[in-house]
Amino acid sequence: MTSPAPRTVRVARPEDVAALVDLIESAYRGERSRQGWTHEADLLAGQRTDPEMVAAAVTGPGGVVLVAEQDGAPVACCQLERRDDHVYFGMFAVAPGRQGGGLGRELLAEAERYAAEQWHAGEMRMTVIVQRDDLIAWYERRGYVRTGELSPFPYGDERFGVPLRPDLAFETLRKKLG
Repeated sequence: MTSPAPRTVRVARPEDVAALVDLIESAYRGERSRQGWTHEADLLAGQRTDPEMVAAAVTGPGGVVLVAEQDGAPVACCQLERRDDHVYFGMFAVAPGRQGGGLGRELLAEAERYAAEQWHAGEMRMTVIVQRDDLIAWYERRGYVRTGELSPFPYGDERFGVPLRPDLAFETLRKKLG
């Protein structure tokens, strides 16, 4: 039996946008997402992102999208955005069939390393839907701390999905780097 080709992590390029949109949608929405454990299909319908949002993340100043590839295809990605006193971590997606095998943990660690080494960031922050107890617990096992800082879900803006319940909100999680 041959071992799988090694994964590489690189900064995304504009030609990656379509594949990244598909990866993100597959990890969060619809029936494909139910193959993994990180989906939001029970909380939100509609889209998770669109080509314009991903293109802005890939090409915009002050940030990067990291993409993990295997055999030339994206299998995971995340967005890093430089902010005043921290780096924001978002758009994190792992292909549903690849979840639970350590790929997400590896990419998160690479994102933290990138933020600390490339931008000398002292802290990473993210927002997670508060109803995602399993996902929040996963981040806590990786050193992230719940802040209690809540922000509203953007109800009415279908670019981020169509809520299936009226009580969605985001909580900020943070982790000191270095």
